[in-house]
Amino acid sequence: MSAAPAVPSYASGTSDVPLLGDTIGDNFDRTALAQPDVDALVEVQTGRRWTYGELREEIDAVALGLVAAGLEKGDRLGIWAPNLAEWTLTQYATAKIGVVLVNINPAYRTHELEFVLKQAGISVLVAATSFKTSDYAAMIAEVRPNCPELRRVVLIGTPEWDELVAPGRGADRAELARRQSELSPDDPINIQYTSGTTGFPKGATLSHHNILNNGYFVGRLCGYGPEDRLCIPVPFYHCFGMVMGNLACTSNGSTMVIPGPGFDPKATLHAVAAERCTSLYGVPTMFIAELNDPEFESYDLTSLRTGIMAGSPCPVEVMKQVVDRMGMTEVSICYGMTETSPVSTQTRVDDSLERRVSTVGRVGPHLEVKVVDPDTGLTLPRGEPGELCTRGYSVMLGYWNEPEKTAEAIDAARWMHTGDIGIMDDEGYLNITGRIKDMVIRGGENVYPREIEEFLYTHPDVLDAQVIGVPDERYGEELCAWVTLRDGAEELTAEKVREFAAGRLAHYKIPRYVLVVSEFPMTVTGKVRKVEMREKSVQRLDLGTAAAVRNA
Repeated sequence: MSAAPAVPSYASGTSDVPLLGDTIGDNFDRTALAQPDVDALVEVQTGRRWTYGELREEIDAVALGLVAAGLEKGDRLGIWAPNLAEWTLTQYATAKIGVVLVNINPAYRTHELEFVLKQAGISVLVAATSFKTSDYAAMIAEVRPNCPELRRVVLIGTPEWDELVAPGRGADRAELARRQSELSPDDPINIQYTSGTTGFPKGATLSHHNILNNGYFVGRLCGYGPEDRLCIPVPFYHCFGMVMGNLACTSNGSTMVIPGPGFDPKATLHAVAAERCTSLYGVPTMFIAELNDPEFESYDLTSLRTGIMAGSPCPVEVMKQVVDRMGMTEVSICYGMTETSPVSTQTRVDDSLERRVSTVGRVGPHLEVKVVDPDTGLTLPRGEPGELCTRGYSVMLGYWNEPEKTAEAIDAARWMHTGDIGIMDDEGYLNITGRIKDMVIRGGENVYPREIEEFLYTHPDVLDAQVIGVPDERYGEELCAWVTLRDGAEELTAEKVREFAAGRLAHYKIPRYVLVVSEFPMTVTGKVRKVEMREKSVQRLDLGTAAAVRNA
């Protein structure tokens, strides 16, 4: 008798809760009419707050102000600002009238700003005047002559914002209802530019159906309801903030709490304590900063029960501290990407801590995932690493005006190819072990940086670690670890790391180089820029000769 065929690395998310079939505006109105007196939005830094009834009034005024400004369904409005209440108002106002909101990375400079304004064909730009070292007003003035389609700029916190909204305050609500009735859930409503590591970023185009349902089901798996208050220190311009944050709250009737315009560990901890937040979001580096705040113990975090850690691989030790010291016993790990609205897999409340600290969970409701051989496209048996693909309501409409790049990412059967290396276990739980492009091939051995990073976290002096491949004339690539150290730790050398790893890691997995740094180069969304780390490592380690060697 022949053996039974191996179980394929495929899973589909069943659910007895149907997908939402409405637009973002209609869904928001449903929530606001059902619970007008529940807190909807709190901006801690300014003390401004709105109930759902009040927020609906304000959103409608902004929406009708945009109508008065001549915006029509399908037009593109750019938003370039940190986390402000006006960001959220603009998000829902554009959704109500079918205007496509284009999120612009707050870290962009003139070169990138001009590219996005032109590529998306933005006609109105809503922006902060400045933030940190960025003078947005000056940069806009510099590129505006080169962007003929940009006909209006509205700076938040200036009379320009009031001038935009004023015509909408007394306008006919029937006109807004008419416009909402002409929208389809499948219309494009949001463009988010993915931070490409090479070339210009691509505009992932998302529909009402994409992001409304993703926020709704992520929130449901966190158990959100009207009594929940979510602290959102992650950026709105990214799916983590505007979908998993804002849309998860409004579709489940919860409260959005903005701790500040940009991430600050003290402001975040203060917001959780002051507003009695039940949930907190963050990328691992944010949680590390909060846990290491000198005054951490002085904040009352007893209201916390859940939250989400996502955006980049979550260190096991950090996850355990979030549960033990922050009281987030129901904390969830999510995995996703902008192109999939974003979440594809998530851990569940009833998963064991071991599952939640060692996997990115199981496939979400109404979605499918599989792990394939990147060369053949065939689904691999469970337990074997390959490229993770996902399919379902969450897959983007495509990259804005780039059909060729869309076809490279989404195949004929509508599977989104993530570029991430995943392993599915017998119960359908997934592990992400790195990017296909991040995998280090040392002397013919495939090395996954994530495994070495997790090992380095167990070193008592290491606060955070990132591992990359650097060029080597003998082996093709060698491992280089960038580490940040705990306060008071002694200097860490490659020799000390070798001693620590001897007998515990295979010799080819022990980093040849160790660079102690104060921080890692990051994107605004908290992703470590490994391409930049590799370039800097080549310079610092004087590996130019090895880098010049051509490999097949």
